[in-house]
Amino acid sequence: MKMQHPLSPSPIRSGLSLALCVCAFTLRAFADGPDSIPNTFAPASTPAHEIYNLSLFVLTITGALFVSVASLLTYVCIRYRRKKSHPINEPPQVYGSLQVELAWTVVPILIIVVLFLTTARFIFAIQDQPEPSDALNVTVIGHQFWWEFRYPGYGVVTANELHIPVSTHQRPEPTFLRLISADVDHSFWVPQLAGKTDLIPNHPNEMWMDPDEPGLYLGQCAQYCGIEHAMMLIRVYADTPAEFAAWIKNQQQPAVNDPAAAAGRRIFETQACMVCHTIKGTRALGTVGPDLTHFMSRATIAAGAAPNTPANLRSWIQNPANFKPGALMPAMHLSNEQIDELVAYLTTLR
Repeated sequence: MKMQHPLSPSPIRSGLSLALCVCAFTLRAFADGPDSIPNTFAPASTPAHEIYNLSLFVLTITGALFVSVASLLTYVCIRYRRKKSHPINEPPQVYGSLQVELAWTVVPILIIVVLFLTTARFIFAIQDQPEPSDALNVTVIGHQFWWEFRYPGYGVVTANELHIPVSTHQRPEPTFLRLISADVDHSFWVPQLAGKTDLIPNHPNEMWMDPDEPGLYLGQCAQYCGIEHAMMLIRVYADTPAEFAAWIKNQQQPAVNDPAAAAGRRIFETQACMVCHTIKGTRALGTVGPDLTHFMSRATIAAGAAPNTPANLRSWIQNPANFKPGALMPAMHLSNEQIDELVAYLTTLR
């Protein structure tokens, strides 16, 4: 007889643990408002609400099918289980039942047609939304492995953290995004605000969102784009009108020129940093990497890979592979003194 190890979990205990995990995840998934995880079950924008309603409709139909089939299967297994008093014989075989064949052919076709037509209606309702003349336009450019956000109406360029205004019924302010790829396929997905839309080289796409609640909404590149695809995160800040206006005003200013950080600025302008990055008001006009004019106004570095702190920034400059193995930014091979001066300069860029 095989003995169970005293420390191994019993099947009942394992089942209870799994059930608790599922319940905890479900409660988390159905939380309302901005969340710390991308969440399709807490819509906060018109397109997300449409997708959420469609998902409930699909789940209702498929759930009813699952319950029906599982119930019939359970009934058959119990009702016709083999009994010791019965001889072991092959049960009667039934062939050519027209009713059964029609049932398993016509019913699935009808269900698929209903799901297809409903999905198409929701898709067209979202995509055919007219763009108001006063809508905010943002150009989103996907890079390996970071996001560039351009606000053509304001002359603002930033990276990885998208700021948009909250939209209400009294003051609707939708944001329309033009999606472009600078290299390979990417996919822009912020579940609480809109569905996935791909960024395809030489094929611009569009999407829109109108968050109804201020806060931070998280997303992810949803198309495998290379080794650091998983570290290509999206942070969308839905700001109140006053907060958004203040953010735009700050982003339009040239970079801070702090005399106390002159040594670090000189290093930035004489090393390879200026070849890839832009800092307004300096000689740095690179376009390969993110615009760093207001670098410290962002909460994270490396497209969400780590908090934007001086310690993490120093480690990032010294060796980007510390946070993102495979990142296209090379190690700068600077001395410790040069890195300290460079970090001191970058932390003034607010």
